[in-house]
Amino acid sequence: MHNSDEKRRLTWWKVLLVAAVFVLLLYGLDLALYPCTFMRNDIHAITTTHYDDIIVGTSHGKMGIDPDTMEEITGRSAHNACVGGEYGIDVYYLTKLAIETQDPERIIYEVGPGYFATEKEEGNNYLLFYHEFPLSLTKVEYFFDCIAQTNFRTVLFPWYEYSLSYELPQVSETLMRKLTGDYSVDSLKSDSQEYHESGFIERYAVDTSTLPLTVQNLFSLDALVEENMEYLEKTIDLCEENGVEFVAVITPIPAATLGTWWDNFMDAYDLFAELFEEKGVTCLNFNTDYYFEASHEIEDFTDYDGHMNGDAAREFSKVLAKYLNALEEDSEI
Repeated sequence: MHNSDEKRRLTWWKVLLVAAVFVLLLYGLDLALYPCTFMRNDIHAITTTHYDDIIVGTSHGKMGIDPDTMEEITGRSAHNACVGGEYGIDVYYLTKLAIETQDPERIIYEVGPGYFATEKEEGNNYLLFYHEFPLSLTKVEYFFDCIAQTNFRTVLFPWYEYSLSYELPQVSETLMRKLTGDYSVDSLKSDSQEYHESGFIERYAVDTSTLPLTVQNLFSLDALVEENMEYLEKTIDLCEENGVEFVAVITPIPAATLGTWWDNFMDAYDLFAELFEEKGVTCLNFNTDYYFEASHEIEDFTDYDGHMNGDAAREFSKVLAKYLNALEEDSEI
């Protein structure tokens, strides 16, 4: 009997040892092979520094709203945590994380209509945000609400979505940056764009004469995903419950794009206008109500989808800041 108990205990210790080695191996591979994305910098910024404003939304916001330019006018600190592939569920948990860790005064949500008529696809965008979350109640909730439903490889081997032919030569640099807590932006720059410490990505101007007239994730009422709308409402409610101001912004797109797909965009804008009115939310739509306050010339964009070049983004950010100031003044009356 005594020998049987000893064997059973020894077996459990072996199982625990193997499990521990497996976990350490996964952690080591993640440390070495998962790249240092700009979202790593964004999450670090909004969880370690208090900002008056946190900007969330899509790539249109990432490349169209410059917090540094806005701060010159509003006097409020801000960080841009927008990115392509940031769906309603991601915005909700980013907002929740920011409130849990640094309690911002205002959330500025750049609304990309196409993201409400498409499903969130599996791939590295599933982990782009979650992977960088610090251990927190929000991260646990985010995991069960979103990540646990994905392919098991996404959970156990998060680096598998990235090309090893690219990551292997970067292993020593990746490890060094993570182990030393290096959040410099020097490496987050390419021939077409650069990431700023404020979270803003500045796209360089391009020759617009050769651009194809295309748009990604075109909105359609028939394709509307109710879950995406639900998370928008949940984010609004979360802000209200925590005394955080919520402002929606729809950034300008080229006039040719708006004219070509007029019905699609108007269906989206009517839908959001109705929701925001019901929720008592201010929406600054620079393609309808504030159309003439911003440029819609293709020369100010890098594509017909609506991604601005750096100079145009700074000009638009001045306009946006002016209207945000006006909202603040109205609230004080």
